[in-house]
Amino acid sequence: MKITLNSGAEMPALGYGTYPLKGRAATDAVLRALELGYRLIDTAASYGNEDAVGAALRESGLPRAEVFVTTKLRGSDQGRDSTRPGLEASLTRLGLDHVDLYLIHWPMPAVGRYVESYEEMVRLQQEGLIRSVGVSNFLPEHLDAVVAATGVQPAVDQLQVSPSFPRTGLVDAVRRTGTVVQAWSPLERNTGILDHGVVTQIAARHGVTGAQVVLRWLLERGITAVPHSGNPERQRLNLDVEGFTLSPDEVAAITALDSGRSPKQDPATWEEF
Repeated sequence: MKITLNSGAEMPALGYGTYPLKGRAATDAVLRALELGYRLIDTAASYGNEDAVGAALRESGLPRAEVFVTTKLRGSDQGRDSTRPGLEASLTRLGLDHVDLYLIHWPMPAVGRYVESYEEMVRLQQEGLIRSVGVSNFLPEHLDAVVAATGVQPAVDQLQVSPSFPRTGLVDAVRRTGTVVQAWSPLERNTGILDHGVVTQIAARHGVTGAQVVLRWLLERGITAVPHSGNPERQRLNLDVEGFTLSPDEVAAITALDSGRSPKQDPATWEEF
């Protein structure tokens, strides 16, 4: 399943998230994901695994055009004069001449450089080093600021979205702008949410896993996702979510698992270097 971004590029609706893997473990996990059929690989400069992801891309033997690669500008590389070097360093580590999607990892409004970083990214897109420009963890006011400066709506806003944090208001506000929402940490590993009675009952009804239910819930809401797992069988199952659909009542039941809490990493204050 693919969606068309506002840049005209096609992006798989489900991808493989690589955090927190590093080194050979990351390379092997990405290779398995590619063998299973994943065609979107998500990494970031701050993950410290772009070199390992690049090794997997080369070892896979897949044509470059078949794999959609996303990476992210780290906080320490934000700014008019450091965005280009930040991207070029990522391209070197990945062994690529362009990325399909480049995101500002966090807005860091207190630092005040995300708008000029985005302006530079638009120029880099025009040069062909980036196919689609986007953002991560941006709130509507941050989106408004970059669009006002450039006239270019981000193709993607990667947000923390999961059953405990469905973020319906934020997701709806972002999607209304034409920016695609992509969920990071959608499966809330180690929180027990996949064993919640609501999730397990829906999973049993459809003969699938809790993780598959959550990923289908996101897709039903028009949200793409980059789940992570180092387990080959879970990797396979996470990609296999097109054989069933959820009813509106099932979607609502999962959305109702909202914890009512704000994410620990608040985009208005979080700084990542």
